[in-house]
Amino acid sequence: MPQANDLSRCLVALEQDTTLIAVIELSQASWLVAGMVPGVERQPVKKIEADEVALLRLLGRWRDEATGAGRTIARVCVAFEAGRDGFWLARWLRTRGIEAHVIHPSSVAVPREHRRAKTDRLDTELLKRAFLGWLRGERGHCTTAAIPTAEEEDAKRPNREHASLVGERTRIVNRIKGALARLGVRGFKPTLRGASERLGTLRTPEGTPLPPLPPNTLAELGRDMARLRCVVDQIEQVEAARLERLARRPEEGAHAMVRLLARIVGVGIETADTLVREVLSRDLRDRRAVARYAGLTGSPDESGRRRREKGLAKAGNARVRHGMVQLAWRFLLFQRESALARWYRERTADARGGTRKTMIVALARKLLIALWRLVTTGAPPEGVRLRPAA
Repeated sequence: MPQANDLSRCLVALEQDTTLIAVIELSQASWLVAGMVPGVERQPVKKIEADEVALLRLLGRWRDEATGAGRTIARVCVAFEAGRDGFWLARWLRTRGIEAHVIHPSSVAVPREHRRAKTDRLDTELLKRAFLGWLRGERGHCTTAAIPTAEEEDAKRPNREHASLVGERTRIVNRIKGALARLGVRGFKPTLRGASERLGTLRTPEGTPLPPLPPNTLAELGRDMARLRCVVDQIEQVEAARLERLARRPEEGAHAMVRLLARIVGVGIETADTLVREVLSRDLRDRRAVARYAGLTGSPDESGRRRREKGLAKAGNARVRHGMVQLAWRFLLFQRESALARWYRERTADARGGTRKTMIVALARKLLIALWRLVTTGAPPEGVRLRPAA
């Protein structure tokens, strides 16, 4: 029985005589549009400027050609691959009555030759063939992405900005420590409150104060410390804004999920907010879809007598996957008596490092599914300790 949110095939019957089909190969400078126009034998391919209005004019011209050939266009379907441009074009087309779809690039089958020819024109032919099979309702041709609203995309920005700022803070700290290590100075912590003032009191192993030498390194360290203060201030601003949003509208759908997850001992506001925005607020049909979206499923390699596992598929959301593996390790510390923690200990009793590494991924997958069930049905994982409701 087809699922309402099954994006592996189209659930609407295709009437090819009344459907105008177009695929777009996007780039920064221009767009290559290939179409299938009912009543027109040729399959037109047109390069246009990277402009949505020009695209709309081209589709209107092809619609007029089909009308001139005696066909009535009742449906216009447009598809392009997900990439740098995101989903704005799909939303823009849908507001103008055009059925727009965004295709996962990795789901389109390509020739497996060592050096295959690759041009925009050939890519449009592959994309058109895959999209036509998808419209016919056949599985295996390609999969499409759920098109989020502008509000849903904007809700992900604070967490992603926070992760980027934390990475920038780590890079600056490592650069400062590396510059001091070249002078033989160790133990300096740039993230402490009085680190800038303490920088002038540092001494090399020879006992010589740093200010006289070397001057260029000191100037570089001063600029890095100023940059570090700016990044730390921005991290604090992002975290304060997140708490303010939760306090202002605590019962809103996504905010209620965040507050529910944050009640679990060992799960903080940042982790809960990231999981809700990235995966748990999506309309995923079952637990397998949840695990696949996070890329926590396996990739078996079976042929003849060969039976082996190549490891994680890593085809889903990398942010969710990395966060869940870290949360799984933390879960073992804070939820020792839970059913999932006992399950992990029973299967890693041999104390081998390889077994623990493999099973922590399995624990991360089970934990993500358990959290998904918690926010969708309200049923907490067995044995998990919860904080009192605020």
